[in-house]
Amino acid sequence: MIIRAKQTTTDEEFEHLKETITNMGFQVKDISGETFKVIGVVGDTSKIDERTLYSIPGVEEITRIQSPYKKASKIFHPEPTVIHVKGVQIGGGTFTVMAGPCSVENHDQIVSIAKDVKASGANVLRGGAFKPRTSPYAFQGLELEGLELLKEAKEETGLPIITEIMSEDMIDKYVKDVDIIQVGARNMQNFHLLKALGKIDKPILLKRGLSATIEEWLMAAEYIMAGGNEKVILCERGIRTFEKYTRNTLDLSAVLAIKELSHLPVIIDPSHSAGKWSMVEGLSQAALAVGADGIIVEVHNNPECALCDGAQSLKPKRFDTMMKKLRLIAPIVDKKM
Repeated sequence: MIIRAKQTTTDEEFEHLKETITNMGFQVKDISGETFKVIGVVGDTSKIDERTLYSIPGVEEITRIQSPYKKASKIFHPEPTVIHVKGVQIGGGTFTVMAGPCSVENHDQIVSIAKDVKASGANVLRGGAFKPRTSPYAFQGLELEGLELLKEAKEETGLPIITEIMSEDMIDKYVKDVDIIQVGARNMQNFHLLKALGKIDKPILLKRGLSATIEEWLMAAEYIMAGGNEKVILCERGIRTFEKYTRNTLDLSAVLAIKELSHLPVIIDPSHSAGKWSMVEGLSQAALAVGADGIIVEVHNNPECALCDGAQSLKPKRFDTMMKKLRLIAPIVDKKM
């Protein structure tokens, strides 16, 4: 619900309006501009009697919002959200590149790749410590050891790190050691985890679920934001369709849909979308062209021997070539790299 105050409303009356709505049990978001006073009301407003609201001094107009997500909605937050992480900007016209191996394997591997991707212009180091796998017999990651190795790579390169969290009991550890916490596609609707992440002050990268609609994806973001953490980055990583040639089907239109519906930054994962290294460069260029705020790419120095997802990983030299091409395209679409 959006409530617009009269132009003649005094500051005292406006504060009274906000206090009254808060006392009704709703969250109030002040979205006023220089020449108008407006608040957004977050919660189940279906039971509010509008006649009661119009009786409050200063109320000019009440508009009910049909969207079930409020904090993630562009209506409540017209300006795009920009997230800053250790000197790295995500959103706001910047094309941010997160790169690294699907899984951390050993010290030499992660440090070598971290140095390579940084030299090529990557802004954030990605790497899996805990690996959710479809098969219980597949490599599950080095877990806490892998997290320590990521920290060592960060220490040597200065790159902020992003890695996936699996459960609530790891939140305190991740808040301490990780710069961006990734919620994987399989956990997009792990609502207990999302609620817990809403209580921390740390950027969250939320991947789209395997078959999630745009609304379901934004509602998952709403779970985090409703708890107070509004530092959410959305990640389109391909959805499950009938097509089997690629690992998933990359929904480029999701970027445009998010830009119409939400203020949150959105990036693309071309590696998981295609599952083929040969397609990563083209899909990354498409992500830049369509208006995404960045990409998260898998890079491995020896994909043939990778313990996880080698088939979709770029070698450092090819990643460097891709980055050079992206830097040529970026100014054409008004993006900074």
